[in-house]
Amino acid sequence: MNHATLLEPVLQRICADLAMIADKPFVLQKLESTRVESRVAGARSIHISFKLGFQHRGRVLHGCLLMPLQDAITLASYLMLIPDDAIKPKRSLTMLDSGLKDAMIEIGNFVGGAVDAALRESGMEDIRVRSESCQGVKPNVRPAFLHEEGAPLLVGKARLQLAQWPAFDAILQLPELEPATSAAS
Repeated sequence: MNHATLLEPVLQRICADLAMIADKPFVLQKLESTRVESRVAGARSIHISFKLGFQHRGRVLHGCLLMPLQDAITLASYLMLIPDDAIKPKRSLTMLDSGLKDAMIEIGNFVGGAVDAALRESGMEDIRVRSESCQGVKPNVRPAFLHEEGAPLLVGKARLQLAQWPAFDAILQLPELEPATSAAS
């Protein structure tokens, strides 16, 4: 399975699950996928890193979904049932109150569940994915998760749009994984 055929269904599942909790359309508009050997940073703005842990063949590997802070705030606000007109001023926040922080953690749980389900549906029944919380990341700084430099990461640079808000760039970073069927040989 190549990185493009793995990353697209994972991102589609993340969008579908988050659209369900936001009760708003959330679509993947464009995806560029690649294989790299170091973590990728988000540019131009503060990002939220929804950190992921992958239990795979006796090891725990790591990755994340990196999303601009204002768009993560929008998702968290929808989870909290905040109306659109009250979300607009929240999108410029850089310090989050406890309610938004808790909602971000819950968004991370949904992201972890979506990645877990998408990977299992793609034939990786021997994997378990869970959220490992979330954190703010400064512009052009790589997200903090355990990764041995030089080890391959599958990276999906995605253009996403949530409801009527401007489209934004998100970065999905997954460790390189092997389907269960190839382990049987």
